[in-house]
Amino acid sequence: MATPEAAARKNIDAALQSAGWLVQDFAEMNVTAGLGVAIREFPLERGHGTADYALYVAGKLAGVVEAKKEGTPLSGIEVQSEKYARGVPRLFPAHVTPLPFLYESTGVETQFTNRLDPEPRSRRLFHFHKPETLAEWLDPEQNPPPLLPLEKGHPAARSLLPSTLRLRLRQMPDLDPKGLWPAQLKAVRNLEASLYAGKPRALIQMATGSGKTFTAVSSIYRLIKFGGAKRVLFLVDRANLGRQTLKEFQQYVTPDDGRKFHELYNVQHLTSNKLDPVAKVCIATIQRVYSMLSGKELKDDDEELSAFATLTDLSPQPIPVPYNPNIPVEFFDFLWTDEAHRSIYNLWRQVLEYFDASLVGLTATPSKQTLGFFHQNLVMEYGHEAAVADSVNVPFDVYRIRTRITESGSKVEAGLFVDKRDRESRAVRWQKLDDDLTYSAKQLDRDVVAMDQIRTVIRTFKDRLFTEIFPGRKEVPKTLIFAKDDSHADDIVRVLREEFGKGNAFCEKITYRSGTARLVTTKRGADGKEVEEVTYKTTGIKPEDLLSSFRNSFYPRIAVTVDMVATGTDIKPLEIVMFMRTVKSRNFFEQMKGRGVRVINSSDLQTVTPDAPAKTHFILVDCVGMCEGDLVDTRPLEKNPAVAFEKLLQVVAAGGTDRDVVSSLASRLARMNQRIGKPEKERLTRLAHGKSLEALVGGMVEALDPDRHVEAARVANKLLPGEEPTAAQISRAAEAAIRTAVSPLAANPDLRNELAFIKRTFEQTIDTLSVDAVLGAGFDAAATEKARGLVQSFEQYIEEHKDEILAIQVLYSQPFAKRLTFKDIKALAEDIKAPPRTWTPEALWRAYETLDKAKVRGAGGKRLLTDIVSLVRFALHKDRQLVPFTEQVEERFQNWLAQQENRGRKFSAEQRQWLVLIKDHVAASFRIDRDDFEDVPFNQKGGLGRVHQVFAGKLDELIEELNEVLVA
Repeated sequence: MATPEAAARKNIDAALQSAGWLVQDFAEMNVTAGLGVAIREFPLERGHGTADYALYVAGKLAGVVEAKKEGTPLSGIEVQSEKYARGVPRLFPAHVTPLPFLYESTGVETQFTNRLDPEPRSRRLFHFHKPETLAEWLDPEQNPPPLLPLEKGHPAARSLLPSTLRLRLRQMPDLDPKGLWPAQLKAVRNLEASLYAGKPRALIQMATGSGKTFTAVSSIYRLIKFGGAKRVLFLVDRANLGRQTLKEFQQYVTPDDGRKFHELYNVQHLTSNKLDPVAKVCIATIQRVYSMLSGKELKDDDEELSAFATLTDLSPQPIPVPYNPNIPVEFFDFLWTDEAHRSIYNLWRQVLEYFDASLVGLTATPSKQTLGFFHQNLVMEYGHEAAVADSVNVPFDVYRIRTRITESGSKVEAGLFVDKRDRESRAVRWQKLDDDLTYSAKQLDRDVVAMDQIRTVIRTFKDRLFTEIFPGRKEVPKTLIFAKDDSHADDIVRVLREEFGKGNAFCEKITYRSGTARLVTTKRGADGKEVEEVTYKTTGIKPEDLLSSFRNSFYPRIAVTVDMVATGTDIKPLEIVMFMRTVKSRNFFEQMKGRGVRVINSSDLQTVTPDAPAKTHFILVDCVGMCEGDLVDTRPLEKNPAVAFEKLLQVVAAGGTDRDVVSSLASRLARMNQRIGKPEKERLTRLAHGKSLEALVGGMVEALDPDRHVEAARVANKLLPGEEPTAAQISRAAEAAIRTAVSPLAANPDLRNELAFIKRTFEQTIDTLSVDAVLGAGFDAAATEKARGLVQSFEQYIEEHKDEILAIQVLYSQPFAKRLTFKDIKALAEDIKAPPRTWTPEALWRAYETLDKAKVRGAGGKRLLTDIVSLVRFALHKDRQLVPFTEQVEERFQNWLAQQENRGRKFSAEQRQWLVLIKDHVAASFRIDRDDFEDVPFNQKGGLGRVHQVFAGKLDELIEELNEVLVA
């Protein structure tokens, strides 16, 4: 019987061979037989023992492999490999001694040390490197020796040996700050410091809208140009985000060269399973990478689904990944994950850990498990509050809408007629109720659709939109509504169009199923009987085209989605995010909420929303109590039986074999088998190549039987009677059994699509009888308390500093016009914005508006720096109303003009033009001086010389008068 050591050697032989090594015995070695040759039981110099494997590259020794039995901890074994590396027989050729490449392996677990690295450190590998890779690493032409002196004792310091990636990362030039925001600059520098320290994983947390992708592109450019990275993999959530990322790379102008990134380095967006061999950067979804590694084709639709947001909650076990010699583990030097959520530690973890690459995560919302995956190495922390303070994000307010049916459900009495609607076809029939229909809030829009509940919410939103939510507006701000599912989204769209009295273009549904049609054709089979053939095709406008219109055009004003726009999608003009569905995941909610935070300049905003003065904030309209509920970081499947059927199918399609997922799916399929009729069963059997749904469920249940796993492990490992398989052997047997049982689903997208279609055709009850009622609508109590706290803190700060800060001191007393300068106001604004306060005029203005709208004017308008004067005087209770400084100046200007005319002082048309320019300058800069007339816009009209002529030498007198009148 084979010993554990022999079994490990067998696995190691197979792994080396799959990586391209020729494995030979020492007695029969032929090191010229190929580029890479692994010699078993290689004798070394006296006192150094025998290496389990000696690795020859191009005819010379380059490394060793120390083999251990499965289950042996590899940490601490490096000392034995080091001993082998130093024991090269004196007359045997070697690239360098001690040997540079050291491996330790059990055949299941492998680790590697590159002694050419600074401070060589072992790291885990998914698989052995290819011999071509080691040959490249040893080539001084491809990896020129380092230019800078190395640490004393480093092997490369003694000769002109090639450099390594980790060595080059210690010799990066200083970062040019040009074109980078302060947060982006800090992120790149901190990441490079982490790489200098040799840390294999790093997490960058930057608020949504703060330029994470631009930061990544800036860093990747440096890693390629100065670090010598051969290839970088950039992972995105969905295909449309891949297209968005590709544009970022194409538009990036390199700071030192001036050319575009893609003009210097090839960038490939992977839309097929074919890699461009010269691409420096590959952009892909993690689903695409998995399909390439596993040798499977991937449908385009599968890439439009969010792997991060849908699949990863459902399986605590990673998808198994095979070694693919066409994409070896060393293929990428760096792996970036954009929006690094639950995927990195659940379903897709092994895809990420396949590559021998440094991992860099980008996220706006890190969870505890995300931080754990990245070894708690958070190199940048830049949250929403800091981004708001830096004007990189806009803040938000919560507007709450509560209705009776939303919170409590309703009841329809027996004997009344209700509609029954097919979820998919939307066909409706009448049915008389035999019993009372009582439904809860959780059943809304899934089992029961209460039309008046949707209508009441939408009508309340419409009625309050232009009076409370965005007072004074006439056009509906760009609004994104999150629905529960596709059917719910359809209902919302129809009600929105009706309530607002608008056409189709006003509101659109943007989901994964937008533009997807199910086509049924009938054909005659070989036996002469007619059979139905079902196909799914994309028709009409694509979701990405709808998104483009929503982002860049006047229509649609409102978009309704489920979760397609939940992460990563950039829609800068968005001013309202509305929740008509709940989510349990804290990270997912933060991502959905984050769609509204992006900054946009006023002119760009006005191209799509003409009556919007500026985007100073966005409104989160909470119709379901999202901001009041308890959110969690994870969502265990068995504790949440409401996980969508289609999501369970997606896990299986992606190769998942988690027992809880398969058990839940089997249960759902068994219930479906009881509800469907003979035609549906026959159609499913045809699609499953003759296997009935009942048989499919039976196979899944059998595959979950623990006793069968034990027996299968005994057979697979050829155990003798009385021998018990190990836990690892049982686990492998269980995984194989489950994979075989679900293979009819995993390998058959048509069958999965049909099952999902049948599930959607189960009917909903349409309640058109229950009348809903508004329980409350307004900015939520938390927002009010937050506003009160901000106002109290601000007024306390003003009171405490009225004798210290010049601007407050002057504003506290009167007159102040002659003593206060724009520089003083700017200094005050910077002081109140500095941590820990991070206050801005916009936030303070909205806080006062929330507490007492009647006393606040100019809500929603763009704030100027001079508005700090109005805020301070209002806080000091010098003014009864909070009025924008520009409006105050305008009122004083008109009063002054009227007084001048009453006194008989007339102004010519040209003088009036100059006076208006002076007034506008004072409104923006607090005062005007002679030197200001040399700047725009005054210099365009003749500057100081001309204004002197226009006012006949009385300019100085006029300046003094207006400075006092307009700001008094």
